[in-house]
Amino acid sequence: MKDEVAPLSGGYRNGFGGWAATLIDNLDTLWIMEMKDEFEVAVSAAVNVDLGISTLQTVNVFETTIRHLGGLLAAYDLSGDRRLLSKAGEVGDMLYVAFDTPNRMPITRWNFQNGAKGVPQIGDDFVLVAEIGSLTMEFTHLSQLTRDPKWYDAVRRIVDVFDQQQNQTQLPGMWPVVVNAQKANLTRENSFGLGAMSDSLYEYFPKMHALLGGLDSVYEKLYRGAMAAAAQHVLWRPMTPNNADILISGDVRMRTPSVSELDPQGQHLVCFAGGMFALGSRLFDIPAHMDIAHKLVDGCTWTYKAFPLGIMPETFHMVPCPSKSGCQWDEAKWKAEAKARSVPATNQDAMQVVEQLRLPPGFTAVGDRRYVLRPEAIESVFILYRITGRKDLLDTAWDMFSAIQKYTETDLANAAIADVTVTDGKPPKLDSMESFWMAETLKYFYLLFSDPGIVSLDEYVFNTEAHPFKRPT
Repeated sequence: MKDEVAPLSGGYRNGFGGWAATLIDNLDTLWIMEMKDEFEVAVSAAVNVDLGISTLQTVNVFETTIRHLGGLLAAYDLSGDRRLLSKAGEVGDMLYVAFDTPNRMPITRWNFQNGAKGVPQIGDDFVLVAEIGSLTMEFTHLSQLTRDPKWYDAVRRIVDVFDQQQNQTQLPGMWPVVVNAQKANLTRENSFGLGAMSDSLYEYFPKMHALLGGLDSVYEKLYRGAMAAAAQHVLWRPMTPNNADILISGDVRMRTPSVSELDPQGQHLVCFAGGMFALGSRLFDIPAHMDIAHKLVDGCTWTYKAFPLGIMPETFHMVPCPSKSGCQWDEAKWKAEAKARSVPATNQDAMQVVEQLRLPPGFTAVGDRRYVLRPEAIESVFILYRITGRKDLLDTAWDMFSAIQKYTETDLANAAIADVTVTDGKPPKLDSMESFWMAETLKYFYLLFSDPGIVSLDEYVFNTEAHPFKRPT
């Protein structure tokens, strides 16, 4: 079986070992959407995936955990089909070997064949913090369902290291994007953010609190410390033509222990943060975080509306206001910043740069113009709507869905877009459809417009791949 459909050519991609990533990632989607016949066919195929054969020499432990293990666990929670729990245990046993290192810090890009042969293993000295810090939900839930504590023990050891070093980093409260697993050192680098390569580390703090029924106080402590630092240093308000009261999550580099330098970049991926702050506010009774959640969600939906297709790009830059209380629109400043950011440097006047680069008002650069069918914006809209019942989010979500469907649909499926800044209504498509399109993006749209009792947030907590895990009762 193959991992992903190529939506233009009708071919396939095997970026996750050829272990049927799209099939397993979408088992719970089939169940939730009442496609029970298709679910049964898919389960019969999924449980026969041979994990001993891979198209890749190196396994991405994080991706396999969130997509395969998470997908199997959620499908079991929803359906009760014990074949799925058995297969999840098989995946868990395979991944468990990646933790067989001297300090029990897992190898995140792992030669699983060497692991199976018993070749001595050692952790990497260059690891993305999200990949080592975002295994907790899936391993914990596998232990919950099987009553075998070994998987929970494996990830709890990692959490202990994060806890011990939380206030020893160059931005106390948060951890840098890159860490050293070989030495269990999470403090040496100076780049921080909630976005790519860090995201799900922070996302999982409130979600682990919910999954454990609040029985372990460490996750509240980690969340409160990290979000206090993020709110002060990472979140920023952009200068916009309508002076919108919105927030964006950027990146920070610590120049000295007391001096931080903000990179006013926005990412589609970091749009998950609005939902995270909403969950944190509700779970930990922090009213100020609900205000942040609204402004972050509004920031992402504002960005969708600002682009000609009604779709947000992967990354962009804007002019940050001096403070989160806001600033007045300054068109000359916007154009000057756009010219300063243009690559390569140009002698054109600022207006020519804006027109040539197709920059909507307020945006000084669009570093990655793609839309790769990402879910994070609708994820946060869904969570915020389920928690607050804010009705205008339904209209916003429908506009988002309509635009995405209009410009990504192909004869076979849906395709990523190469450039969302085109103004002729004909964006070039890419022959790519990641498994998260159906596992996350479409699932969140579907649930947003469904009865709130369907996969209720009171009963389930979603992993970072939108797989709902049953909360303890």
